[in-house]
Amino acid sequence: MTFDRSIKIAPSILSADFANFGAECRAIEQQGCDWVHVDVMDGHFVPNLTFGPPLVAAIRPHVKTVMDVHLMIAPTDAFLAPFAEAGADRLTVHVEASDHLDRTVSAIADLGCKAGLALNPATPETEIEYLLDKIDLVCVMTVNPGFGGQSFLHSQLEKIRRLRAMIGDRPVHIEIDGGVTPETAPLVVAAGADVLVAGSAVFKGGSVDTPDVYGRNMAAIRDAIN
Repeated sequence: MTFDRSIKIAPSILSADFANFGAECRAIEQQGCDWVHVDVMDGHFVPNLTFGPPLVAAIRPHVKTVMDVHLMIAPTDAFLAPFAEAGADRLTVHVEASDHLDRTVSAIADLGCKAGLALNPATPETEIEYLLDKIDLVCVMTVNPGFGGQSFLHSQLEKIRRLRAMIGDRPVHIEIDGGVTPETAPLVVAAGADVLVAGSAVFKGGSVDTPDVYGRNMAAIRDAIN
């Protein structure tokens, strides 16, 4: 498969209606999202508790695009297989949550998933340089992880630029997670990002009964970039 660096929007279901996850996943896909982003939090590595493998397995039949599972948990390795078996297409783990990143990345690949590494705002991009030939994605956190709806950290733009230069022509996505809006999306794309995780910016004002709002929200992000 040819690597595709076109801009992708990955709505985070952390901002969806928890009582209607299946319908919400279908709605955002029908309205034109590229990936479905699942934020897994453990109440330990980050100060919030969200979803486990059973939820991922439950929504898998409703996701026809890419299920992008972001593990904000520590330790990570024991949970890689359960999330892969639940249907994750991509598994992203935090640099700060693993003592043996190379082993973790290899384990993800062995499970048949694309491997991603996430960087907290305080973590430099140099931490993952030695693994760029083994991963598919780098997720730059542009908020401090743990909650949706936070404000974008402009301090991360220079990190994105440095990361883009470091990646070069490798087939590695740069994903942005946190504070993505029509105002901030052009900034991160100009810096080198190609996957935009957006929660409240996509889901605000809409519902499974008014899904066209999701479409308009995503269109506003795309229009701002273009």
